[in-house]
Amino acid sequence: MANINESLNQLLGADGAQCAAIVDSASGMLLGSAGSGVDMELAAAGNTEVVRSKTKTMEALGLDDTIDDILITLGKQYHIIRPLAAKQGIFIYLVLDKSRANLALARRKVQEVEKQIDF
Repeated sequence: MANINESLNQLLGADGAQCAAIVDSASGMLLGSAGSGVDMELAAAGNTEVVRSKTKTMEALGLDDTIDDILITLGKQYHIIRPLAAKQGIFIYLVLDKSRANLALARRKVQEVEKQIDF
């Protein structure tokens, strides 16, 4: 089991990783962050709204399912948002340089880290 700082360091080990965070989606507050290139406090608050909106939409559609991850593809970056299955209300946020990242491996890395996080 890994603590938050160890988990963030593992996430930054992914090819192309620029920054990462663990976020409390109840409040939009950072539980921890690492790396640079993005205002992580602002990103945490904004992506909390993304997670809430997707959850509301799923409920409105009557979908009996969970979010594995949310991928936002920008011109120069990938943003991966992954709610923790074992800890409702917490999500991992990872920003990658699109030109240096392997998206499939990055998603796998986020899955691995999710399993190791210990609160």
